[in-house]
Amino acid sequence: MAEPVHRCGLVALVGRPNVGKSSLLNSLVGDKVSIVTPKPQTTRFRVLGIRSDADVQYVFVDTPGMHRDAPRAVNRLMNRAATGALTGVDAVVFVVEAGGWRDDDDHALQMIGPTEGVIVAVNKVDALKGKDSLIPHLEALAARRPFAAIVPVSARTGDNLERLLAAIRDALPESPALYPTDRSSDRDPRWHVAELVREQLMLRLDQEVPYSVAVTIDQFEELSKLTRIAATVWVERSGQQAIVVGKGGALMKEVGRAVRLELEARWERKVFLQLWVKVRERWTDDQQHLRALGLDET
Repeated sequence: MAEPVHRCGLVALVGRPNVGKSSLLNSLVGDKVSIVTPKPQTTRFRVLGIRSDADVQYVFVDTPGMHRDAPRAVNRLMNRAATGALTGVDAVVFVVEAGGWRDDDDHALQMIGPTEGVIVAVNKVDALKGKDSLIPHLEALAARRPFAAIVPVSARTGDNLERLLAAIRDALPESPALYPTDRSSDRDPRWHVAELVREQLMLRLDQEVPYSVAVTIDQFEELSKLTRIAATVWVERSGQQAIVVGKGGALMKEVGRAVRLELEARWERKVFLQLWVKVRERWTDDQQHLRALGLDET
């Protein structure tokens, strides 16, 4: 009797900002490995999300949204992370929105290039008022190039994710698992804490301020019954520092409490979290500052 075939490979999730790539990643993996907010360009890093089934291990690569305008060094860094993630992958999932095609989708498709076997995930079908409106969109997509598959999905409800996984599995090579089957991400807990802090800040801040925020972990100590964490929130200007701190420190207290409660629920242990806010002038447009803050991973 033949041995069952096991497949494994890297799967890049790419597309324009705010199409739900991170939400889709979390739904496919079954764990929160990438932060999610309604704001575009929430994802800054290449994040691996790992799903291990009996006969296949999917190693998903979540990427920043591909955007045309890159006025600052941090935006150019995000574009490099997105396009760099396409190198050496076994499958590409191009994520678009069920609401219709935009110019930025064209730009993202051009950045993917003439790669064969691209799978399209048409996300947010749950937001459509009538499913009939999806048919012309799918037909227009099929006319753009010969995609390997076009799968309407909903990251929010989980609709049709099994069909998407089946299409991806067919594109993966025969291979043993690349990662331990009990892991859901390649990132360590310190990194996830920093991202959770940034997520809560992005949910509460407006205009340019959330894009001028970075988070570093200064202390991460696991004691017998407690995890002690200290983190610094970096901004570009003193005026932003006052906004992030909030009146009487109210905003920082909200952020700290939300992150602490999420970590305690996830880790099932007590967490003590201290947050500080400091200024690093023009860090978003300075390569040295990006490197010092751990953002330049090239």
